[in-house]
Amino acid sequence: MKLVSWNVNGLRACVKKGFMDYFHEMDADIFCLQETKLQEGQIELELGDGYQDYWSYAEKKGYSGTAVFTRIPPLSVQYGMSEEDPDAEGRMITLEFEHFYLVNVYTPNARRDLSRLDLRLEWEEQFRAYIVELDQKKPVIVCGDMNVAHQEIDLKNAKSNRGNSGFTEEEREKMSMLLGSGFVDTFRYFYPDKTDVYTWWSYMAKVRERNIGWRIDYFLASERLTPLLSDASADCHVLGSDHCPVLLELDIK
Repeated sequence: MKLVSWNVNGLRACVKKGFMDYFHEMDADIFCLQETKLQEGQIELELGDGYQDYWSYAEKKGYSGTAVFTRIPPLSVQYGMSEEDPDAEGRMITLEFEHFYLVNVYTPNARRDLSRLDLRLEWEEQFRAYIVELDQKKPVIVCGDMNVAHQEIDLKNAKSNRGNSGFTEEEREKMSMLLGSGFVDTFRYFYPDKTDVYTWWSYMAKVRERNIGWRIDYFLASERLTPLLSDASADCHVLGSDHCPVLLELDIK
């Protein structure tokens, strides 16, 4: 089974930059998007036979949004952390499959001035509780833009970025707490010491060419799924967004 996750930073723009070519080339069983930045009816995609599509739109136009395209029919679908949570920013879709839950998430950014840090940390607590509760029912796979570089190895300039949005001690600790609740960072499970693998780069000149990036897009998995994990990777060469796609392969038919 192949899963792909990509923060496309505007799906309509990404489609003009080759999104569909990559989508068909990957031939993924499940393909997740973050930051679709559109409303219902604003795009038509030729996904091909067998795909079902699920969308969560932000109330604010041109903002946030998530989507999942899957060839495996889900047993259930939920938007937000509960039926009572309207998820006004369209940040999360949970699909239940036979062997696991899949949670596609676009974690709130603390903002450059950290004005949204308190909200972010509160959201992290709610998110961890939600994931742990799901994990008590069946294993969980979490994918998406989690807006944090967990360790110093996960960004190019750790020293100069310490305390900045996405690399505050508070955000990193929340990721540590989530992983400590029974989950693994699948990329680090396979490549604990691999350097210079990033998933997001600033649009500033020459930054991507020089690979001055951050690894903030993840596939996390319940620890008991590790015997089924085949590989985890990042398609760093794929353009079309300021993020690149990340992949997870499992030995599940």
